[in-house]
Amino acid sequence: MPHSTKADGLLLIVTLLAAISWMFSKEALGELPPLLFISGRFFMAGALLAVVGYAALRRLTGKEIRTASAVGLLFGTAMCFWIMGLSTTSSLGEGAFITSLSVVLVPIVSWALFRETPTLTTWIALPTAIAGMALLALRDGFQPEASQWYFFVAALLLSLTFILNGRAASHIPALALSAIQLTWVGLLAGIASLLLETWPTVISAAAWNWLLLSVLIGTAARFLLQTYAQGLTSPSHAAVIMILEPVWTAAIAALWFSERMSMQQWLGCTLILLALMINRWQAIRRMLRPVTL
Repeated sequence: MPHSTKADGLLLIVTLLAAISWMFSKEALGELPPLLFISGRFFMAGALLAVVGYAALRRLTGKEIRTASAVGLLFGTAMCFWIMGLSTTSSLGEGAFITSLSVVLVPIVSWALFRETPTLTTWIALPTAIAGMALLALRDGFQPEASQWYFFVAALLLSLTFILNGRAASHIPALALSAIQLTWVGLLAGIASLLLETWPTVISAAAWNWLLLSVLIGTAARFLLQTYAQGLTSPSHAAVIMILEPVWTAAIAALWFSERMSMQQWLGCTLILLALMINRWQAIRRMLRPVTL
């Protein structure tokens, strides 16, 4: 199987697992403090992958470990903002679309840090995304909710994480890279939780179940597949497939939580989705070309 085809299939599965993970996480937050939850979720997933990938971890050089750790710390910061957004939002679908802005921000961040020239579509997508975000924040004037700020900062940090992770995955085994990154996320969130949160004395069996599902499906399986798939393709190409995550998330939120968005929210989310498609239009055309011939 060609690498690009294999990467596309794996990334499609990743988007579904990511969408399901929003549901698992929201259910777990009914009992668990957000930072404690994200710490437990990622630390256990990282430990699980470390056991499975022990041989690969032993072969890493000091430089590779430092690279994976740096990306892990950045990813951990992004996930702390993300979980705070999830814990305060009233709309999973809206949060998913705001977080997906990381796709639009990838070429902007690449240009700012690595001088990779953005395409014309990037500059068309950016104001479209801003218009969508503005519609979501307009409530009796421009009054964005705290959750929207959390999700937006997470999107900005995730865009940088996506770029650096793609570069690291090209020369570090996916299993070892994922294990190190997820463990660092767990450690960082755990320290933040210890300093900022009050931990519950009793956790119900239901909360443990949601946590374990988040660990095994939403984290270990998802990020292992994502890291491996990113190593088979370019960040720009991978980002096209990731456009589907907010669509799946909104659908799951409607089915599982009976969420309903207002017309203004739908319009804002639609503009963000349009921005994602404009931003990746050239890659989308390349992907569709074999189908249309």
